Amino acid sequence: MKIALASDHGGFELKEIVKKHLLERNIEVIDLGTNSTESVDYPAYGTLCGETVVAGKADAGIVVCGTGIGISIAANKVKGVRCGLCTSVEMAHLTKQHNNANVLALGGRTTEPKLALEIVDEWLDTEFEGGRHQRRVDMLDSL
Repeated sequence: MKIALASDHGGFELKEIVKKHLLERNIEVIDLGTNSTESVDYPAYGTLCGETVVAGKADAGIVVCGTGIGISIAANKVKGVRCGLCTSVEMAHLTKQHNNANVLALGGRTTEPKLALEIVDEWLDTEFEGGRHQRRVDMLDSL
């Protein structure tokens, strides 16, 4: 599995923690930046991650900004991206099981690292259920 990972300055520290965790799980990481806590614009990183996933250069993506809100909006502007901002393990489970989210968003300033890693693991380990949900995912993809 290959994961594209991107953040702005507000998500940089959590991105680095997630990156280390993914590598420990033997998951290949494409680190799209940013590479410091120096101020940058989250839309550039959210769209870059989304474009990387949609182009097939990564199997999925994880984006992080201060709250996860702005960068998730940016990622979702890329046609074919289904990015879910998750603040709990249950949300991570359901965003993959029901929505087949191909990008996960996290808040670097709002989510403790331990919880963030639990969210990442749940999202990665959950399978899309398909069935009645496929019709809805197809509707999202047609927007």
